[in-house]
Amino acid sequence: MTNPATNPSYAQLPIIDLSAADRGPEERALLHDRLHSAAHDVGFFQLVGHGVTREETDALLTAMRAFFALPEADRLALDNVNSPHFRGYTRTGDERTGGSRDWRDQLDIGAERPARVPGPDEPPYWWLQGPNQWPTALPELRTAALAWIDRLSAVAERLLHELLTAIGAPADFYDPAFGAHAHPHLKLVRYPGSAGDGTDQGVGAHKDYGFLTLLLQDSVGGLQVQREDGLFHEVPPLDGAFVVNLGELLEVATNGYLLATNHRVVSPPGATERFSIPFFYNPRLDARIAPLPFPHADAAPGVTTDPTNPLYAEYGLNELKGKLRAHPLVAERHHASLLTPA
Repeated sequence: MTNPATNPSYAQLPIIDLSAADRGPEERALLHDRLHSAAHDVGFFQLVGHGVTREETDALLTAMRAFFALPEADRLALDNVNSPHFRGYTRTGDERTGGSRDWRDQLDIGAERPARVPGPDEPPYWWLQGPNQWPTALPELRTAALAWIDRLSAVAERLLHELLTAIGAPADFYDPAFGAHAHPHLKLVRYPGSAGDGTDQGVGAHKDYGFLTLLLQDSVGGLQVQREDGLFHEVPPLDGAFVVNLGELLEVATNGYLLATNHRVVSPPGATERFSIPFFYNPRLDARIAPLPFPHADAAPGVTTDPTNPLYAEYGLNELKGKLRAHPLVAERHHASLLTPA
């Protein structure tokens, strides 16, 4: 099936200023109105007023660019094919979305924890917990990346509280699903330009499988979001903002009232590089996401049905499903028993 056409008529996503929550009840009420509308109608928005400083951002950007400037052999020393936990470096073209290769390379990083090999009676998603792979030549990358995970986890937690309040739900309803054993995920991504063979899939159309994604993109552009007209629309970069989208778990939790929205990246033209840093705010692997009590539940349209992409209330099952599809080389080497025969 071909992707819907691109349409540039939307100038920008809704812009949400999180700092308005601190400017008195009237400003906070306006914030909630805008946040409610953006999450229910679009599932995507630009987040400003988040408090993350330019210095914090530059520390990670500098370390990331240094990583991608390393010789290929140094990057491949961290090949994620060596990790049963799907951590490490993925070379250009080795990740798949919708069955097609993604023309980007990346480093996948999660919470720094010891490996947990699931026992015979334990869910296989425990394979997703394990150590990261770090370049020995760049100790500053480990420092900056783990600091970013902590910093954005705090921003995402606050944003989730405001979002739940905005739709009339208890702000702390999902706090027990996170806590000290939450499963955050960070990607450092480089799009090296077009593939040269006519394909332009930087990353194919997909939805994210957690709660919230906070994306730092550079000034190149290429991110596209599917809007209510069914078409994909450009997301112009906004300096200092995070592009935020809702994941599948929030769609499941609200029976479709909040949207997990398809999005994709079109490769930049020629040899132009694009860098992006998506952060995924995910709960514990074993968290079962209970239905959210909120006053608009009667207006919920139901969860999207797609026989090729079943949605699970248990987070670990949702992520493992995605990882096995996206990283076939890792899946075949370490988890062949979990693969469904073609």
